[in-house]
Amino acid sequence: MKFITRLLILACVASVFAAQGPRHKSLRAYAMGNAHVAIVDGKEALYYNYAGLNQMGKLGHYETHPETGFYPSNDMDLRLNVGGAAPISETYQIYNLIDEIQDLYDAAEKEAAKTNDVTAERAFADSMAKHPEIPRRINQYDHMLFNLIAKADIEFAMHNIGASIWVDGNAAPYFDGGLIIPCFGIDTFYVDAVAQAGGAYGITDNFAVGAGLKIAKRQHVDMIRVDASNFKSVSDTLNERMEDAVSDFFEFEDIGVGVDLGVLYQATREIRLGAACNNIFFNELGGERIVPELTFGLAYSPRFLNRNSAFSRKVNFAIDYENAVATSRNYKTLSHLNFGMEIEQVLLALPGNDDNWRVLKLRLSGGFHGGYPSAGIALEALRFIEIQFATWGEERGYYTGQDESRVYMAEISLGF
Repeated sequence: MKFITRLLILACVASVFAAQGPRHKSLRAYAMGNAHVAIVDGKEALYYNYAGLNQMGKLGHYETHPETGFYPSNDMDLRLNVGGAAPISETYQIYNLIDEIQDLYDAAEKEAAKTNDVTAERAFADSMAKHPEIPRRINQYDHMLFNLIAKADIEFAMHNIGASIWVDGNAAPYFDGGLIIPCFGIDTFYVDAVAQAGGAYGITDNFAVGAGLKIAKRQHVDMIRVDASNFKSVSDTLNERMEDAVSDFFEFEDIGVGVDLGVLYQATREIRLGAACNNIFFNELGGERIVPELTFGLAYSPRFLNRNSAFSRKVNFAIDYENAVATSRNYKTLSHLNFGMEIEQVLLALPGNDDNWRVLKLRLSGGFHGGYPSAGIALEALRFIEIQFATWGEERGYYTGQDESRVYMAEISLGF
């Protein structure tokens, strides 16, 4: 075990100063603060710790594992997921504000055209002075950031093996409330497409190791900035950037190839320890060198809160130290620490069925991700369909607590 731990550390330290690799957004994990490296009792093992695949197939079998026999069976997960996040309300408010500002700018241009001794900028400033309510509204949006996220996944996981194909698109629009030339833009825009597969091996009943291979394609564009003076060309600007983003997306010369490594140790029936080093890329991804992510974690599942019956209940607590070797976070005290808990309750089941076919299951989650609160809810019906919602915060500023960007994300999942 010492050798494996040292191997994980050395693999991660090799690329300290680099960009972040592809990160799958598992709503179950993010809802509980993204503290998941030692939980991994389902398909999330593909993204957090491949060693967790060894846990699959050990729930829901009363004859072989009577202590967990009535929990929902995790023999296999085959899922199709589609999700997204958009700040609809904030975007609508800012659009209305920009529309009013553009009307003022158009009026200022017409005023300047009537006389040669007044510039459009001067006329615009005079118009703003005549409408003091607009500057007051502008001051509420000082480099305000938003999150636009889209994701789609195809996932397969069973005892000791698993694979997935997923796409994650992320854009971070912002609005600058400048009193002279207000502007908006997109700070970052990228799309990650990833195919990965791997497995786990149980060295003992309590200790497992895992590894996986991934290939990834990343496409991103430079920052976009549009102000009141070129607001009319925003459509052309966005179309041009979109063409840049997709022009070479299907050119595969710059595909990144990497591996994920993980270990999992069941210290007691209630306590699990886990460690994983993910995104160990052998080449650049999207023109950037990727820093591996080394994470240590602990999961605690208290027996007195769990219930092994037809209407089973599963309660987990977890803590992770995430990105342990990422120097970019050293000045952010809490950004490495993730805390979380979840409670999973079967609301309707078929009593007496050895496989415990669940009709309706509810999961509630909460925690802290990098110092910011997170929460989530998921409802699963007949094992076939699941609807999830999660919210969490991400730090956009220089230090923890300076500039929170809150994400609200929903996902629908189909499969069995």
